[in-house]
Amino acid sequence: MGDAGAKDVVILGAGLAGLTAGRVLTRAGADLEILEKDPQVGGLARTVDHHGFRFDLGGHRFITSDERIERLVRDVLDGEILEVARSSKILHNGRYFDYPLNFRNAFFGLGPATAVRIVLEYAGVRLKHRFSKADAVSLEDWVVSRFGRTLFSIFFKDYSEKVWGIACDRICKEWVEQRIQNLSLGKALKDAFTRSGGKSARTLARRFLYPPQGIGKIAEGLQAQIEQSNPIVTGARIVRLHRQGNRIEKVTVRSGDETWEVRGQDVISSIPLTELVRLLSPKPPDRVLDAASRVRFRDLVIVAVMIDRDRVTDETWIYFPEKTTPFGRLHEPTNWSAEMAPPGKTLLVTERFCFRGDETWTARDEDLAESTVTCLSGLGLVQKNEVVGHAVIRIPNAYPLFEVGYQEFHGTICAYLEEIENLHLAGRGGLFRYYNMDHAMESGLAAAEAVISSVARAPGAMGEKAGGDWLSTGTDP
Repeated sequence: MGDAGAKDVVILGAGLAGLTAGRVLTRAGADLEILEKDPQVGGLARTVDHHGFRFDLGGHRFITSDERIERLVRDVLDGEILEVARSSKILHNGRYFDYPLNFRNAFFGLGPATAVRIVLEYAGVRLKHRFSKADAVSLEDWVVSRFGRTLFSIFFKDYSEKVWGIACDRICKEWVEQRIQNLSLGKALKDAFTRSGGKSARTLARRFLYPPQGIGKIAEGLQAQIEQSNPIVTGARIVRLHRQGNRIEKVTVRSGDETWEVRGQDVISSIPLTELVRLLSPKPPDRVLDAASRVRFRDLVIVAVMIDRDRVTDETWIYFPEKTTPFGRLHEPTNWSAEMAPPGKTLLVTERFCFRGDETWTARDEDLAESTVTCLSGLGLVQKNEVVGHAVIRIPNAYPLFEVGYQEFHGTICAYLEEIENLHLAGRGGLFRYYNMDHAMESGLAAAEAVISSVARAPGAMGEKAGGDWLSTGTDP
């Protein structure tokens, strides 16, 4: 491939953040190159096609309050979008509970004595909270101080520790404050008690948008628009980021046996923040490298099971807090769109939260599939003879892990990277923030706008276009 030469912008990572930045910059007239290590674009928001069975990496719904992002998504999907009703359940102690919880369902499911205790505890802690504003540090502090110990023990503790792999008193309260989509039970219960019906929490919205053939169609649509003018190189691994003074001078890239260099006036990075630090040359100071070693991600293994039946559940998601169940969440893609499986077939997609190198990550695909089918059978969801196939996908760096005290290390890293004037961070991994899809896209837009703003102050073709509506639909200006 040789030396790719100089570009206006080099974008590291072709997830939704990188692709959004690429689409905006392409429309602004930039000469850019996007580098993606995986063979497929989309990152966490891609759709896998396994012999006609399609599934996302955990099931992603699109919802946003940003009109620009919604307009962009509708444009790249060219009107191919569904509005899907949400219906989710929590399986606890052999009983299904509505999610978000409603009081009647919880009252009869938990039993009168437990339900009354929860209500009294909730009333007590809310009264106490009015007179005492003690700072919460951990997830456990935050939930117990607002909803009581009983509710925390039933609906929060086991699931949170399954998701994050550490004790609740070591999980920073920030994951609650950033409104993590996977586990917003506290807000759901508050809505149940105050009868707000979930309207105040975007994570509890009752309807969402979804492409008929999977969420990955958003990334594929962005890719198609970008590649009309600029290349996206997949299967490309970043080897080194060469820093000279306060700028990234060039990027060394490898694909197979081929290695090349690409230079960019600006670099947008959506690759994991800790990985970015380790790729810099010369190496950052020891204090920065030490900080990067103390900031962690949680990894994910998807086990999808193909079923010779047209439907198994009626739910959008089912959550499994109990640690005896190896997966934490399950979804049935055909409940989102009938096009996600061949006619008369369906599939169940389970999520196992893990760390790279642990027994889940290193297990054989066949063993993961077998234990998943055994568990699904034990739960009464499927019969083993209905299973016609499986697929296992391992996803590194799926979730930023907010351990108590991580802010200090995160701040050290960001302060150092801010010294590099032509480096812009975006995305969940790149910024180490628990972003939903629309937030990731917003961060890509912000990075692109920062590049356009800086270029607009200098002469050149790209700068001459600065000030336009880079998210507008239709033909490029």
